[in-house]
Amino acid sequence: MSDAMRFRERALQSKDAIDLLANKWRITILHILREGPLRTREIQTAIPEVSPKMMTQALRGMERDGLLVREVHSTGTRHVEYRLTPMGTSLIPPLQELCRWAKANVRWRDQARERFDRLQNMKS
Repeated sequence: MSDAMRFRERALQSKDAIDLLANKWRITILHILREGPLRTREIQTAIPEVSPKMMTQALRGMERDGLLVREVHSTGTRHVEYRLTPMGTSLIPPLQELCRWAKANVRWRDQARERFDRLQNMKS
């Protein structure tokens, strides 16, 4: 296999990983569920910016992709809980590393944006 094909394969694997997390709320939900299972209402309360409809879509998509499990409990009051799967849990360390990277580079990002915006305004 040529170097170009190996690089392409790695790039496609990276794209698959990014696509798995591309939904606006998935990373937040992963972080919220890392301590253990939560009811839908508890997840919704932790992220008030997301509508119930969007929350349901995100949770169902994550369930479909194998990141979490939806469990219906019918003992006592019927309720639903979500918990991370082993695959979902395995994402926590890389996400924490990505958060550290983002925090360490926020100043450089802001400077690059300011520089870019200044140049764009000069062209206008």
